[in-house]
Amino acid sequence: MKLYSYFRSSAAYRVRIALNLKHIDHQLLTVNLLKSEQQSADYMAKNPQGLLPALETEQGVLAQSLAILEYLEETYPETPLLIGNAWQKAQIRNICYAIACDIHPVDNLRVLKYLTSELGVDDDAKNAWYRHWVEVGFDSIEKLLSENCQFCVGDKPTLADVCLVPQVFNAIRFKVDMNKYPKIAAVYQHCNTLSAFSDAAPQNQPDAV
Repeated sequence: MKLYSYFRSSAAYRVRIALNLKHIDHQLLTVNLLKSEQQSADYMAKNPQGLLPALETEQGVLAQSLAILEYLEETYPETPLLIGNAWQKAQIRNICYAIACDIHPVDNLRVLKYLTSELGVDDDAKNAWYRHWVEVGFDSIEKLLSENCQFCVGDKPTLADVCLVPQVFNAIRFKVDMNKYPKIAAVYQHCNTLSAFSDAAPQNQPDAV
């Protein structure tokens, strides 16, 4: 199994965490987004979407991080990340989708590049855009979390934590004030005490610069 990844891609970061939590042996192959390697002919032949991550399996190549996470959950159920009854699983998905469908799409690299290169937005305005949409999302997610929580849902890491931690990492990088989100910050800090999360962190990747 091969994971095509870029160290700062939050979507790839999600998959790295899940692979670690599930103890799945895999090969990490780096694709540099800043050099547009995701648009190369070789990579596009594997993943026509031209995005990261991509997971190459015996069945073929799978893209879109949430699809990959669901695939891993069904294929490697020994360490489940979607746990509990139907209601609890829905709560996990609710947080996953709030991040992956609402926050991330308007704040990912290609959108930020479009703001600067095509619309002439300067760096300060671009960063304000980023912080605005993260804060809109975090305002609601903070209300979904329990008091004194170590994880998003329940007492074990789930797909919700897998999605939240990379988004918090990026929020900190863009100087979002995490003091406004003490429950989110607590989950982030606790998750990063686990090697599955810390080993997947951008600064610990072979292509980190």
